[in-house]
Amino acid sequence: MNSIICIDASFVLRTLLPGSYSDQALNLFEKWEQEKRTLIAPALLAFEVISSLRRILYLKELTTHESEEVFERFLRMDIRLSSRRSIFPLAWSLAKEFNRPRAYDSAYLALASLADCDFWTADERLYNAVKDRLPWVKWIGSSSLV
Repeated sequence: MNSIICIDASFVLRTLLPGSYSDQALNLFEKWEQEKRTLIAPALLAFEVISSLRRILYLKELTTHESEEVFERFLRMDIRLSSRRSIFPLAWSLAKEFNRPRAYDSAYLALASLADCDFWTADERLYNAVKDRLPWVKWIGSSSLV
């Protein structure tokens, strides 16, 4: 079993905010912490999470106090952020291969591929687009989570 797991912003946000599949995301996150697994993501994860939290605050779906608490929880998450240059060409290639309109998601796929590890997402559309050819991509809504 590889001790490394790649996660994306959609997964992280499910651990921070209530919503669909939040319990599954939290359970997996806690399990991985207990197993001392290493969580990785492209550096863009931080900006995606921060941007989403700001949007939620702007739309008044969270109070200022709540958003500050969620942001602080995010900062305490032990996720190794990568800026490896080798992510870029592979993300570009994967975006073309799977006909993805944006390369954000492909950056996570690229890092997981380079690290030879599973990639967990809460993005069902991404999962559906790649699951048949990338069996190491996992969706938190699948019935075979743990």
